[in-house]
Amino acid sequence: MYLTYFKGQWAEGNIPLFGAMDHSVWLGSSVFDGARAVRGHMPDLRLHLKRVVQSAQQLGLNCPYTVDEMEALVREGVARFPADAELYIRPLVFAADGFLIPDADKSGFALTLFDAPMPAFTGFSACLSTLRRPDASMAPTDAKASALYANTTRALREAKERGFDNAVVVDSRGNVAEFASSNLFLVTAAGEVATPVPNGTFLAGITRARVISLLEEAGVKVVERTVEPAELDTALEIFSTGNYGKVTPCVRYEGRTLAVGPIATLARDRYLAYMERE
Repeated sequence: MYLTYFKGQWAEGNIPLFGAMDHSVWLGSSVFDGARAVRGHMPDLRLHLKRVVQSAQQLGLNCPYTVDEMEALVREGVARFPADAELYIRPLVFAADGFLIPDADKSGFALTLFDAPMPAFTGFSACLSTLRRPDASMAPTDAKASALYANTTRALREAKERGFDNAVVVDSRGNVAEFASSNLFLVTAAGEVATPVPNGTFLAGITRARVISLLEEAGVKVVERTVEPAELDTALEIFSTGNYGKVTPCVRYEGRTLAVGPIATLARDRYLAYMERE
């Protein structure tokens, strides 16, 4: 089920939002965010809503709603679903007018909620992509901008053609940035838990930050540093963090099979326990 709030009304289905001349359709000026509602629990909801406001500002847009107003709409929408629903929450801000430069004061807004069951903790496969993440001087990497996802889908399509589910993408210097669609963690051969340090080429996610905090509360130190692709070839564990699956293990990287390890399992368990408190 799709449920969208647009121009003061809720409507079911994949409702139209844009006109043929809207700036967002023509020139890609839109941002979104993704949060979760799982059986009524909405972990870090306000952080996601704050980020969509910030992302809009980075693209020269103005989100027409405050964080408080969006939160009220989200809770109103979630209440329209069954109590045990597992939902994706997607606020969207887009430019409706302007020539080349969007007219910030005419920014549009839509909030969509849809059924998205949490994926099983069984894992995915990944390969090393030939594509790279842009530097901050090349693209709005500090925003969750829709336009950035063209590169994501290219990497995912390349991975699928090679028989993998996802791809590891590197930055302009050839160091690991993240998975094509989520942030990346690894446990090295020496037992260190590491994740690529934010360097302006990828969005360091809200779930990523929460997982780092939860692991450290459990006594597991997480090191944010430069990660070289060769380290993935010997890693004991590789796992992803992101809003859709929260914590998901990588069980095959290139030609190597990996176990669902204790750190990924701990991260998942700690996150689910945190979510139940939200």
